[in-house]
Parts: sequence; structure tokens; C-alpha cells
Amino acid sequence: MKFDKYLPIDQLKPYVSYLAISESPLETTYKVLPSPGLVIGFQYMGELAAIKEGSENNLSSAGITGISDRYSIFKNSANIGTVLVYFTETGFTHFASPPAHELFNQSISLDHIFNKHKIIETEERLDNAQTDKQRIHIIERFLLSQLKTIQTDKLIVEAVKLIYQSKGSVRIKELNERLFISQSPFEKRFRKVVGTTPKKFASIVRFNAVLNDLNDTKSLAEICYENNFFDQAHFIKDFKQFTGDTPEYFKRFL
Repeated sequence: MKFDKYLPIDQLKPYVSYLAISESPLETTYKVLPSPGLVIGFQYMGELAAIKEGSENNLSSAGITGISDRYSIFKNSANIGTVLVYFTETGFTHFASPPAHELFNQSISLDHIFNKHKIIETEERLDNAQTDKQRIHIIERFLLSQLKTIQTDKLIVEAVKLIYQSKGSVRIKELNERLFISQSPFEKRFRKVVGTTPKKFASIVRFNAVLNDLNDTKSLAEICYENNFFDQAHFIKDFKQFTGDTPEYFKRFL
């Protein structure tokens, strides 16, 4: 299994956290846990399917996955190769017109978002690429061709920052007060830019903070307390929604 990360060129750094080349020689079924940003994938080798309720749904060779509040299961063919684009929390809105929340819990073909001919052209270039650096360059060119000249919503950027500072534990009412905005317009702007509600986004950030803590020697009770869960029952319920497993079972395989 290969997963090599690349920092984007300077023009894309405000919007893209990193790009990656992912390759696997083996057919594999794997679980993807919720993360706080949208992801684009271009397969230049092999095929990918989503598994839901026991059924396989073959995905487009160029697709996008929105923010999710639950785990997803995918199955790749043998000898698969993919270029992945991991957007910043507010980055996607600078490339596409549809509001990000329309992609919540969705994995769809990229031609629902971008020009189909541009995607085909990009895939043809990937077919001819010989190196990973060439593949990254091709996808960066695609992104630059879609980059829109719009203002960044600084209030939402600040909201995301505050959520991270609290490790996802801040109350939405407190965010409204600190940002001097009422709940309804704040939630509407947040969903459009980030891809889900502030409350759900905060729960995803808190979940990822928990994942980081599981790598430490802390007990589950300590992790529950430090991440401001009401009690262990709530902690286990939330964790199971995100992963399909209990925290204790999940920690065994880290």
C-alpha cells in the first residue's frame, strides 16, 4: 500500500490541505472515518466501489466525497491508483458553484460538479502520465482552471478556528455570541461553505480529537472527560456512529 502526500502549489494552499497518490496492488475492502473536509479522487488505474447495506455501487473514475457524520465502506480493485485532493474546511467553495452541504454524506461523480469535457481531458492526461509528480501537476492544473475569484467568508473561517481551538466542544450559542451573528444566518452560511451544520462539524472535530487521544496511554474514562462528553454512554454511542465500533474495540487495533 502506498500513500504519498504532496503539498499544493502556492496558489492552491489557501484551499487545499494536501494532495496524495494512493496505490494498492491488492483488492481491499476498507473503512473511511469522518473527516472535516471534502475529498476529490481521480483513478488513473483500477476501479472503486462504495458498499452500503451489503450492496456494491461502482463509483465514477473521477468523484467527490462530501463531509460525512458516519463511516463509509469502500472496495478497490487490485492494482488501483488514485490522485486525491483534500480540501481545507472552507476550500471547496472556491472551486464550485453548488453549496457544499449538497454533498453531505454523498460520494458522486465529479461531472455533477464540474464540466464533463474538462474532466475527460484531465483523465486523458493522467493516462499518459509516467510519474507521480506529473500526476500531481495535472490535477493542480485542473484545480487552477476551476478556481473562482470570490471573497473568503472570514466569519466562517473564524468559526472553524474557534471550533478547532475548543477541540469541537464549543457550544453553538457561544459561537453566535462571539461572532455577533444570530443562529439562523450563521448556520446557513456555515452549511454552504463547510458542508454541514456547525454542530455536526464540531462533533466531527471532537471525534478526530478523540482518535488522536486513543493513540496515547490515556484511559477511555480520561478521554471521555477531557473531550467534554456528558458520560461514557454518550461517548460510546457517538464513537460507534462514527466508526461502527466501540472505543475499546477500536483501540485494540491501533
